[in-house]
Amino acid sequence: MVARQDQTTDPELLAALLQVRRGTAFFARKLNELSDAELDGASLLPGWTRRHITAHIGYNARAIARLVEWAATGVETPMYASTAVRDHEIDFGATLSPIALRHLFDHSAVHLNVEWRDLPEDAWHHKVRTIQGREVPATETVWMRTREVWMHTVDLANGASFADIPASVLERLLTDITGAWKARGTDAGLVVEVTDRGLTFGDTTSDAATVVSGQLAAVVEWAAGRGSSGVTAAGPGVAATSGEVPAAPKWI
Repeated sequence: MVARQDQTTDPELLAALLQVRRGTAFFARKLNELSDAELDGASLLPGWTRRHITAHIGYNARAIARLVEWAATGVETPMYASTAVRDHEIDFGATLSPIALRHLFDHSAVHLNVEWRDLPEDAWHHKVRTIQGREVPATETVWMRTREVWMHTVDLANGASFADIPASVLERLLTDITGAWKARGTDAGLVVEVTDRGLTFGDTTSDAATVVSGQLAAVVEWAAGRGSSGVTAAGPGVAATSGEVPAAPKWI
């Protein structure tokens, strides 16, 4: 039997779908390497165990699938009723038995993938609304999931690093993060330089900016609030002797 193919023929969208599927497979591999007992261990996110990360990724797939269903049917199906409902769902999911938690991830990922696969070509441009209230075309759901699976694989604290994330994903992540800073005005006096890509973000008009620099993976790790290894800082407020890297502004 021949496997069903994606309805879309858009080459950029197909490439994006391949990227998110690879990220999902990467998360699955690092999750499956963990024993049931190790699921109780700490993740890289304060206050969250690996159970919380897995529950979040599982329920996130269901939430994004609701948006894809919205695009397909025209019937409004929000990601979540509220952020409080989302948070409660994750806390509940973290209490599931190991087998139930693993099934949540597996089944929700398959469901989302099928919703994407079967979405008609024209429906990809239908508008849906994110939990933040942004109206976006259904194509945006692919990126929403991409950043979740790749970055939270690192958060499982099972050997994955930002260096394992494709450069194209890292560049878009950094664009998103620095864009959020700019929208809030929290990047004042801060410049971010990616030394191996020739990219610069932040308050480039400042005459006395603090400059944080490093290679792409290290800069994104810092910007996402996951650590400062591999980046350096210079400028006002940075002690010349220690070169201590300031914490990145809040992203989400």
